[in-house]
Amino acid sequence: MIHNTHRHYLRGAHLRGTCLAAMLALGLAQAPAALAAPSIYPTGVTRYDPARAYNSYVLFGDNTNENDTKTYLIDMNGHVVHTWGHAGFPTKMLPPGAMDGKKGVIGVEISHEKSNGIGIIPGLPDVYQTKEIGFVGWNDKVLWKGGTAAPGGALHQHHDWARLPNGNVLALGSWQHEIPDFGKRVMYDDVIYELNPKGEIVWQWVTSEHLGELGFSDKQLAMIHNTKLLDYFHINDMEPLGPNHWAKAGDTRFAPGNIMISARNANFTAIIDRKTGHVVWEIGPNYPARNLLLGADKVPGPINQISGQHDSHMIPEGLPGAGNILIFDNQGEGGYPPVALNPLGGTRVLEIDPAKKEIVWSYTGRSSDMPEWSFYSPIVGSAQRLPNGNTLIDEGTDGRVFQVTKDGAIVWEYVSPYQVRVPVAALPGRQPVVGNLLYRVQAVPYDWVPAGTPHAEKPVKALNPADFHVPTSE
Repeated sequence: MIHNTHRHYLRGAHLRGTCLAAMLALGLAQAPAALAAPSIYPTGVTRYDPARAYNSYVLFGDNTNENDTKTYLIDMNGHVVHTWGHAGFPTKMLPPGAMDGKKGVIGVEISHEKSNGIGIIPGLPDVYQTKEIGFVGWNDKVLWKGGTAAPGGALHQHHDWARLPNGNVLALGSWQHEIPDFGKRVMYDDVIYELNPKGEIVWQWVTSEHLGELGFSDKQLAMIHNTKLLDYFHINDMEPLGPNHWAKAGDTRFAPGNIMISARNANFTAIIDRKTGHVVWEIGPNYPARNLLLGADKVPGPINQISGQHDSHMIPEGLPGAGNILIFDNQGEGGYPPVALNPLGGTRVLEIDPAKKEIVWSYTGRSSDMPEWSFYSPIVGSAQRLPNGNTLIDEGTDGRVFQVTKDGAIVWEYVSPYQVRVPVAALPGRQPVVGNLLYRVQAVPYDWVPAGTPHAEKPVKALNPADFHVPTSE
């Protein structure tokens, strides 16, 4: 059996159709066995160095399996220490002071609209059908819910939500309506709702009303208006800014309460002024080219081509890198028009100085002495800066979560054993496709949950993949 850490090194060119051709051109072709992902691999914790890791619980949930929705809390040895019968898109835990001092409160989907199996894309999971979101306690009882005040009585919440210091909730939703300049068709227009404790909408921001503020040329706007993608931007992140040193120094673009958004299909990350609704900061949608065939990325250095990104957010105060922007740069297809991607590249995590618009730190497969393509998630994924300076990374499509030091050493790694329905259309006559996809994960400090919750911190040594074999039958 091949150890999962090295599984990513070996899977090679199948990740991109152009990768093998590029390798052959460079004289780097390997034996066929080194170019295919294994069908059998270990799950659970596959390596762990307690002395170098940030030790915590890890939270993840799934709301794509309507009949088996669940959230898991695991310890550093992969033991499930608690579960809830709800999950969200995403599931996140609130700090203990957020709701009357209660510990172990998570945000989740509360109710779901029935759609006969048809979500935003026919035949795929109904991930845009959330009617209400809310919070449930450690005992899984609903503490608050809201969403029926949205158009049509449903939020159609997706990808993100946030609880504000005043107790209100921001929800990223999908408003399904006809948009001027898009023709006579119902589009999926990303909208941000602010709900008060009564569930009433007290503020909203609609993407289509701000297309001219996002850096697109007239030609690109014409492409957007004529796109076949009903979910034309696919905003996948929405995060209010907290206190930060930029704002304290007088830069109002980064005022606490302003909202950062990220659009996967359109390759931009932007900040919305909460008071005016105008876009006051952005990177993308157009970047300088990136070509790994001509040389490795230079860090620190200027921002180059980001594509299909997820989880753009400002690192909170009190953490190493506070005030910088952390982005999970999938390097999946995106853009108007779709940008050229690197045949030898993979996903990367970027830390960006937002004032200089400069990359100050990055993680790629090369950071861990493997090729760039060894770390790759064309969709989903997240990154979280930890108190000791490490970064928790969710390589979402493979269900692999790992923690790296600043210099790229992997000090903890976990592979999810939980199979869920994934956003790949089933072939005619076959069952829906399943995999161990993880949309987003969260490191949860030990003191965020009720006292007495167990946890283990036993080291796990990374083993040589040559030592793993599937036993043969006698």
